[in-house]
Amino acid sequence: MNAHTDPQIITQNGKPLFVVIPWNEYQELIHKQIAPDESDVWFPNEVVKSNVRGDNLIKAWREYFKLTQAELATKAGMKQSALARLESNNASPRKATLIKLAKAMEISVEQLID
Repeated sequence: MNAHTDPQIITQNGKPLFVVIPWNEYQELIHKQIAPDESDVWFPNEVVKSNVRGDNLIKAWREYFKLTQAELATKAGMKQSALARLESNNASPRKATLIKLAKAMEISVEQLID
């Protein structure tokens, strides 16, 4: 069926409750949505500036929260030396490590991924 079909509006007590639309229109709406993980990630200006200067996001967030490496490492349950290695620009932290760090700083894991 290629003919345009107007949406059907179902009301209750005089107020719109549901809209029935053709399947192809529904599919178009779904495909045009921005994925939640792309639209919900927030970075303060200070973190962005630090990242642009060359710091990785772990270090940028740690400095934003005014934490020392030792303080963040303790909160995340790791050694300070391990955190120092993770803050180097050639580090590839495991997802489990990113989860620990994100929880320690009360941010999302997505905020630690470049």
